[in-house]
Amino acid sequence: MSDTKSPSNWQQAITGEWHGCPSLFEADGTHVGYNKVSRASEFKDGRTTYWMETRFDAIGPLMDRFEIGARMEFGVIDSDQDRIYTGPDFYGSGKPYGLLVDSSYYSPGWNVQLRTVNHVVPDLGLQVYSSQLFEGDTLVGVFNGLYVNTQDHESNPDTQAQVATFLEKEKKEAKRPFNLPVKHAGVFRGEFEVYNEQQEFVGTNTVTVHHRPINLLHSEQTIEISGVINRKWTAMRTRNGGSHQFHGPDLHGNGKSYGRYLYSVRHVLGEAFKLWSRETVVDEDYTLVCAWQFLESQNNRYMTFGVLRWEAGDNVLAANYIE
Repeated sequence: MSDTKSPSNWQQAITGEWHGCPSLFEADGTHVGYNKVSRASEFKDGRTTYWMETRFDAIGPLMDRFEIGARMEFGVIDSDQDRIYTGPDFYGSGKPYGLLVDSSYYSPGWNVQLRTVNHVVPDLGLQVYSSQLFEGDTLVGVFNGLYVNTQDHESNPDTQAQVATFLEKEKKEAKRPFNLPVKHAGVFRGEFEVYNEQQEFVGTNTVTVHHRPINLLHSEQTIEISGVINRKWTAMRTRNGGSHQFHGPDLHGNGKSYGRYLYSVRHVLGEAFKLWSRETVVDEDYTLVCAWQFLESQNNRYMTFGVLRWEAGDNVLAANYIE
């Protein structure tokens, strides 16, 4: 094959080897183990090959299902429009939006349909990864976790030690529940890149989320977006374990958390407009890495993503006293 073909922008962005230890969750949110992963997407002689080495450490039937005991290696038709996976381990495609790829594909060995979202966050030195695992439309499990990138892992003992330290930290942090500040009011603030339905970068949104706890399970949030999208919505949030709800007045919907990750759908009152979101708490400072997809009339309108940083305000749920 000719070697004159150039790799896509996404392919260039993910050069090197990625290391993670994503967690495995049952569909109900129960954490059942880990999957130590090394993977890379390599461009050579005009061809792209994706390989992945996995080692599961889990309990229950999902362990038998996902530990197939072989290195995964499959072809990719690489482009900035679609990345098409040609087997034998995965069949389907991924859709790049700058430093985020939203993929839908099938694994014969695992017998699951996957929606995988990979988001490279250079400011944090991380790739934020998740896969929702389906049989048809039925969710059977979730993988999620953070990855770091190396260029010399095979030959550099210092790099190997850094990766080992990162993976141990991931195992400790990965099953931490998704919680926003329970007692303090404050503001989440950040800037999101915005891509249209043709995957074109069309600008940025400034995103501000005003957060105020009402009690230990309820909070009021107002989302303000300005830039490409100019909107403002308020909703009361409820959290009961890993189940989340949004009660309006402007946004109505629900979500489910798996460790540090929350997957939600929120519908805008009176419009054919909704927000699909994946939000990840990546540290103890409540830093949120978000992928927000806006759909209009059931069609993708915008894919947006970025980092929200927490600015704490007053403790609004301080101790109660009866005199």
